[in-house]
Amino acid sequence: MDKKMISTNRKVVTFGEVMLRLTAPDFRRFSQTNEFIATYGGSEANVAVSLANFGIPTEFVTRLPDNAMAQACIASLRANGLGTERIVFGGKRMGLYFLESGASFRNSNVVYDREGSSFATLRPGMIDWEKIFADADWFHWSGIAASLSQEGADACLEALQTADRMGLTISCDLNVRKKLWNYGRSVADVMLPLVQYSDVIFGAEPEYKEVFDIAPVGFQAVDTAYPLDLKGFETFGQKISHIVPRCRKVFLELRNTITSNHNLLAAVLYSDQTLKYTGIYDITHEVDRVGTGDAFVGGMIYGLLTYPDNDQKALEFALAASALKNTVYGDFNQVTVEEVESLMKGNTSGRVTR
Repeated sequence: MDKKMISTNRKVVTFGEVMLRLTAPDFRRFSQTNEFIATYGGSEANVAVSLANFGIPTEFVTRLPDNAMAQACIASLRANGLGTERIVFGGKRMGLYFLESGASFRNSNVVYDREGSSFATLRPGMIDWEKIFADADWFHWSGIAASLSQEGADACLEALQTADRMGLTISCDLNVRKKLWNYGRSVADVMLPLVQYSDVIFGAEPEYKEVFDIAPVGFQAVDTAYPLDLKGFETFGQKISHIVPRCRKVFLELRNTITSNHNLLAAVLYSDQTLKYTGIYDITHEVDRVGTGDAFVGGMIYGLLTYPDNDQKALEFALAASALKNTVYGDFNQVTVEEVESLMKGNTSGRVTR
């Protein structure tokens, strides 16, 4: 592994918007419900919670309004083990998102209400990145943080330039959310310069297509016997490495959706001109798909920090963490290292642990 990715103090900083999530209960449609289940979530906070559950010191950085709802959110983050001392305050409201959970052949639906939120109105200079990174080893961000406004993208650049100057490992989840890119610039125009700072990149194939214009290889598994196109994924990784020369590890989580509650997962990693890959998880009774990619990223960062000389184990840990998240309600992946490692060893019986 690149020496830069071997941690000394292992502290990870993540940066993005945390929102109030309002979910229609019992698989109801929005038009059927007069109540919502309130939880909190957001990609970069989800990654931080995974890492904290795995025992990695984690600091979550965002901007929130100075009100009671924000304090309730911070209390939830702290209860999940996150460092929150570097959160800055300003603006008038938290971002919201509404979730209508899909079932069988009906898709899930997300409605965002985050325009004008405290995070969406973040500007460069509002966060003291040098102070935040002083005791950190790793910085993680995602494309969502750059999708809300040009000023937000500029704030991402400010953070990346500081992290680069201070020698942190930088990881990026491409995280393309088409509903959010509404300020007149394309995903590729904004993201391509920003991802050049990345030591590690994660995304799904359609997201790589949006940012790098590289055609997907494809993953159409209907059972665990599906053969991955290893040559295709190796060529895919080579193309990314050519476009982002700094990047040392290119991760892809592969998902084929059979129905809203039945998905098959696998993953590949291109690093050091070598492709590594996993087997396939067949998830037939999914509970909550939201945050599964973030669970993969949390597992990925944990694996790279914990198994610095074993990329295959890091990849398998990340995929097992993501597979388990499909069984956990809410954005946050409430699983332990022991549970992930048990699944990696093939313990899929679902028997009661006594």
